[in-house]
Amino acid sequence: MDLKLYNTLSRKKEVFKPIKKGRVGIYTCGPTVYDYAHIGNFRSFVFPNILRRVLEKSGFKVKQVINITDVGHLVSEGDTGEDKLEKSAKAEGKTASEIASFYEKDFITNLKELNAETGKIIFPRASEHIKEQIALIKVLEKKGFAYKISDGIYFDTSRFKNYGKLGKINLTGLKEGARVAVNPEKRNPNDFALWKFSHQEGPEQTQRQQEWPSPWGIGFPGWHIECSAMSMKYLGKYFDVHTGGIDLIPVHHTNEIAQSEGATGGKFVNFWLHPDFVKVDNEKMSKSLGNIITPKMIKEKTGNILAYRYLILATHYRKISNFNWEALAGAEKSLEKINNYWSGLGKKIGKADKKYVNKFMNALNDDLNTPKALAVLWGLVKDKKVSPADKKKTLMEFDAVLGLGIGKSSKKEIPESVLKLAEEREAYRKNKDWQKSDELRNKISESGYAVEDTSSGYKLRRIK
Repeated sequence: MDLKLYNTLSRKKEVFKPIKKGRVGIYTCGPTVYDYAHIGNFRSFVFPNILRRVLEKSGFKVKQVINITDVGHLVSEGDTGEDKLEKSAKAEGKTASEIASFYEKDFITNLKELNAETGKIIFPRASEHIKEQIALIKVLEKKGFAYKISDGIYFDTSRFKNYGKLGKINLTGLKEGARVAVNPEKRNPNDFALWKFSHQEGPEQTQRQQEWPSPWGIGFPGWHIECSAMSMKYLGKYFDVHTGGIDLIPVHHTNEIAQSEGATGGKFVNFWLHPDFVKVDNEKMSKSLGNIITPKMIKEKTGNILAYRYLILATHYRKISNFNWEALAGAEKSLEKINNYWSGLGKKIGKADKKYVNKFMNALNDDLNTPKALAVLWGLVKDKKVSPADKKKTLMEFDAVLGLGIGKSSKKEIPESVLKLAEEREAYRKNKDWQKSDELRNKISESGYAVEDTSSGYKLRRIK
């Protein structure tokens, strides 16, 4: 069965065919490294890893790029307000580069823990590709797509035919300010910044930490231009797949297409793929609601970040995934059950069962249907006709795509929060404060662990 993918550009499933035989280029819009990435962000990064694994399973050589946005992403989509990196640097009393370095490292660490194969990915930084961005803007200027106003160089969207084709944006009667900030100097409401000037008149203007000389004056690149410049540098002017969160369709990806195709005069990307949101208790994640969940919070509470990978694979990527701690606990138990089953299959490894491998790949070839692929996995587990040795090899084949660490994560790390409670309880016990000791024993039990006192100290045992 040929791999079929739902292309946002055509609004239908299409048979995937690479531009170059046997080779595939994938670009994913990466994080703006001014704060911790949340679990919704990470769905957008686990998704292309599944795509990569499916392609590699089918014999393709894959080149994958995830950019690091460390400059130019302003707080407003209308190219106004502070740079998110600069704002975070002020708030934390650090330099913009220190902020970027810290959150980039945290992002890549979490990505690695989620089995996203970071060693196979190129992570270019926007701040290290200023030359390429300026060169692309100069091409757009030469072709008549760029114009200058008081705060920067802008892309004239009226000059690009079919602007908004990716998101099917209804531009008729669009009021300025509905999606972008009011700027009376812009020719069209949807025009966006290619280059912003750092030095402007007025009491509110301050010295930026990140700025560069350019043919138009000292400044910094707009948010959208970096992805066009870096994707084309590493994958070519025309490549196979571009992915990113569904929220990037109407603005960022729409503008990427306009400036890229405006510059080259040809098609930019063949397939646009967009995972949907992750909600928390059916609510959108937001700081105002106080429901932002990060990988660190999952690790502290459960000690098993791969349970989150299982959870998001249990929902098709084009559907909203709903997170809550009960659902995560269910995913954790399922993963633990698989690992326990694996451990009981013995040491002998046989041959992969072709019938199950075909069913598994057919599910994934149908627009990366991971819930159906997981159902095939559980069907194999329950099938008594397949020998333990063959089951073991077949599960290895499955996990080469799913990336759940089957057989490698059976000894689960005890969460830091539980260890801390156990240490506190031990201190109270030694001081013979039995009331406090019992209170903490109950808290440990509520976290899913039993504490046992021995002559050599305490032991923790998972109970649920």
